Amino acid sequence: MSEQELAGKAAIVTGAGRNIGRAIALKLARSGAAVVINARSNAKESDEVVRSIEALGGRAASVLGDVADPKVAEALAATALERFGRIDILVNNAALRREKSIIDMTYAEWREVMDVTLDSAFHCVKASLPALRKDGGAIVNVGGMSAHIGSAHRAHVMTAKVGLVGFTRGLAHDLAADGIWVNCVVPGAIDTPRPQSSPKPAHHLTHGTITGERGTPDDVAALVYFLCTPAAHFVTGQAVHANGGAYLGS
Repeated sequence: MSEQELAGKAAIVTGAGRNIGRAIALKLARSGAAVVINARSNAKESDEVVRSIEALGGRAASVLGDVADPKVAEALAATALERFGRIDILVNNAALRREKSIIDMTYAEWREVMDVTLDSAFHCVKASLPALRKDGGAIVNVGGMSAHIGSAHRAHVMTAKVGLVGFTRGLAHDLAADGIWVNCVVPGAIDTPRPQSSPKPAHHLTHGTITGERGTPDDVAALVYFLCTPAAHFVTGQAVHANGGAYLGS
């Protein structure tokens, strides 16, 4: 594929201040797309991603805020249209990966994960859809391996991520006639920095890769990039895994 496969396109990436979201934003930018990035609250991280994209010769803008709020999703779409005139790609990566036993979990804690991980994808799709429907394009939702294999203390996270798979399939049906292809990328066994207070997820301890190594955010970004290119237009409604063989199901 050409390094400028996405030249002239514009993308929105949520949860793009670090780790997988940051890698996705940079990969799309290297491929020629202008990118609107979103971070929940860390302006320093989001500004650094914008500067990195501009250093590559690309175009970028950032919108700070929680995409669980539909007004933030609307601001993302408005920024893309004001700065770049279009929206061709939407990557719903924002998520909370809390760990807590259902025994101790409050409804507020359950609801927060649903709002940020699942409802935010709905808000961003609704805000971006009028522009996406003009010329067609791609939506990629970022799931999680624990939703497919199970994990302790993650009932809220797994429920939200399974919901993203269902959302992906529904969107694929609803939007096919508009030339929009929709997929869910499912990372697993990916090494990303975690706060010291956040233990490694249980499934990382019990599911090894068959490649003998953990993946990187760039490995996930490469798959997301492919699914955003016209070459992937016949791939839609799928949950596509990037996990080094740690899970071999569908």
